[in-house]
Amino acid sequence: MDPIQSMGKMVLLLGVLLIVVGGLMLVAGKIPGIGKLPGDIFIQRGNFTFFFPVVSMILISVVLTLIINIFLRR
Repeated sequence: MDPIQSMGKMVLLLGVLLIVVGGLMLVAGKIPGIGKLPGDIFIQRGNFTFFFPVVSMILISVVLTLIINIFLRR
């Protein structure tokens, strides 16, 4: 296969992946509870705000792992 064609396919795949991830990021803000679970770190002092959604990331990781394993099982 021509290297230009394989590079073109890779760029198209990355573009589709970016569109999917962007869409998920838009929708994720509307899921109730995500980002406000017990264990998510939120510190606000004066002008400084720090937010690290530890438990939310673990929950999303487990759900995505289960979905991917179901669909890609051989």
